Amino acid sequence: MAITGSGSLAISLLLFVISVAFLPKGAAETVTVEGQNLATDNVSVIEGETATIGCRVKDNDDSVIQLLNPNRQTIYFRDVRPLKDSRFQLVNFSDNELRVSLSNVSLSDEGRYVCQLYTDPPQEAYADITVLVPPGNPIIESREEMVSEGNETELTCTAMGSKPAASVRWMKKEEELTGDTTIEETYDRMFTVTSRVRFSVTKEDDGVPVDCIIDHPAVKDLLAQRHLDVLYKPEVKIVVAYPNGLTREGDNLDLTCIGEGKPHPHQIRWLRVDEDMPLHAVVTGSDLYIENLNKSYNGTYRCVASNAVGEAYDDYVLYVYDAPTTIPTPTTNPVNTQDSRAGEGAPQKIDHAVIGGVVAVVMFAILCALIVLGRYFARHKGTYFTHEAKGADDAADADTAIINAEGGHNNTDEKKEYYI
Repeated sequence: MAITGSGSLAISLLLFVISVAFLPKGAAETVTVEGQNLATDNVSVIEGETATIGCRVKDNDDSVIQLLNPNRQTIYFRDVRPLKDSRFQLVNFSDNELRVSLSNVSLSDEGRYVCQLYTDPPQEAYADITVLVPPGNPIIESREEMVSEGNETELTCTAMGSKPAASVRWMKKEEELTGDTTIEETYDRMFTVTSRVRFSVTKEDDGVPVDCIIDHPAVKDLLAQRHLDVLYKPEVKIVVAYPNGLTREGDNLDLTCIGEGKPHPHQIRWLRVDEDMPLHAVVTGSDLYIENLNKSYNGTYRCVASNAVGEAYDDYVLYVYDAPTTIPTPTTNPVNTQDSRAGEGAPQKIDHAVIGGVVAVVMFAILCALIVLGRYFARHKGTYFTHEAKGADDAADADTAIINAEGGHNNTDEKKEYYI
């Protein structure tokens, strides 16, 4: 330890060091003497950053303040730095405070620093410097690159070289997972933390991120992420390309099978449940085409898609109608199948030609009835005049009217009738 300053200052310092060398260690952090007291604070600092140590005195009576390192070497005596370590710099010095900074802190700087007030008896206060070392970037690994739906996967996350030991949390999207954690201390007072988590996966987990989150006082927002790669069997759906409505005799049927899975289905096949496929059926890849339908083709047609994980299928129930105007009573469809028949409550098609013919017949019947009624009423309306009635208006009585009638009864065959 080098000592600088005037001769008197050196002698005083030497005497003080000799006197304090025999003081008992492990005293209380703050010692109070009547009229004045000495205080300091513990410091936590991240490795490589700067720590500040302060020694404060209340009601100082011109007593000397000094700062010692964990080896009890004097760092500052008043405002003089005897220790040849330029990382220590004086921040402030007064009768009531000695404040010193330590830059580029390393693990070797960790320990208990001593503030001394040169009184009788001397006072000491202790400042513990704790050096925080953040962990390196976490490493997340999976037991397998890909996992099939329904199986269990295991992920491992490792955070190395931290002080103190880091804590590890797991998140799968918005769900927090519970992992098993082990902590290993290395020779240089550093820690390695390993956490493992296990869980079963479904096809909905494919592509979902899993985060390994590291909590440590020296670092924030430190995590590693891995996206799940889940294999699952196909999902199958039959789409009717033609016809749009009911299937009738003589129509063509065009079905398309859509299969999606991971990996993509390597095989798609068509079959007729419990029966042979019609001779006219043509299968092209995922399409099924049947022309000139008839009722013998009725039945359940199934599309089966397969991949490395498994297989799945979808059904289509075919029912062929014989006449456009005939709509049989529909039956209940099986679960998860399509049916070419109209479902319950579906609107039936109306033959407008038949309705038009019925209306025309009714209108014709009404018109004929009106003509007949008109002729009937016309015959019973008006005044009839005959030859026998001529001159009857001038006769005095009925006998005279008969006698004066022109032609009498002898001309009955010649009478003419007029309709007014």
